[in-house]
Amino acid sequence: MEPKVYIDGQFVSKKEAKVSVFDHGFLYGDGVFEGIRSYKGKILELDAHVRRLYESAKSIRLEIPLTQEQMTDAIKESLRINGLNDSYLRVIITRGVGYLGLSPWKTSHPSVIIIVDQIELYPAELYQKGLELITCATIRNHPAALSPRIKSLNYLNNILAKIEAIDAGAQEGIMMNHEGHVAECTGDNIFIVRSGTLLTPPTSAGILEGVTRDIVIELAGKANIPFKEETLTRHDLFVADECFLTGTAAEVIPATKIDGRVVGTGQVGPITRQLIDAFHKRTGR
Repeated sequence: MEPKVYIDGQFVSKKEAKVSVFDHGFLYGDGVFEGIRSYKGKILELDAHVRRLYESAKSIRLEIPLTQEQMTDAIKESLRINGLNDSYLRVIITRGVGYLGLSPWKTSHPSVIIIVDQIELYPAELYQKGLELITCATIRNHPAALSPRIKSLNYLNNILAKIEAIDAGAQEGIMMNHEGHVAECTGDNIFIVRSGTLLTPPTSAGILEGVTRDIVIELAGKANIPFKEETLTRHDLFVADECFLTGTAAEVIPATKIDGRVVGTGQVGPITRQLIDAFHKRTGR
């Protein structure tokens, strides 16, 4: 079946799914988005994703032309009409068609786009042996310039760091904040384990507060795994016993090498494995 894309209340074929070159989402990255997963026809944490979408939009003064309830229904209908039980859904809100100037008040109306497809960020074997990471020279955007909690269409900061990682032969890159502390990876949140305690940077470190991150913190609590949000340095990464990343597309994936240093034993650690298994049970995989 040919994929159908939701654009402003209509479902069109993938070939017909187009936006104007004058859309400010295309011209300036002026818009917000969410990436959402479905497993066996059930959408994971849909309410949390929709809530974050509307918070991002409100922060940049972008009026979404649907209520949250209408958006939820549109996402569910997009999944149903495409018939993909295990899928990745991308919800995009652009500022809309305007002119060749920055003013958002000279745009017509915001556009709502929902894409349902499949995604695979990493080969299956990396979930067994772990990723190789580097720490990047490109830092995370200063939170006083642009809040990292806004999931905007402009990902150039992350893309430049991703290029660094690829050039270095690594699968992912760890980005520091303006103070030199660990923030997050180019597309995922990061956790380490040290002496049996699960650690991850706080939102104040300049991170996107990931939905999968929140799920893992919840699962750790249910498993009585000690947990702290804590400011982390490169040294903390280098001496960690375990490391893993979390993200909607990546799910929960271990990392076993950072900047050429083996993490722990170089194998997927027991707490990481426990949380991966708990996440799979949560999603019905």
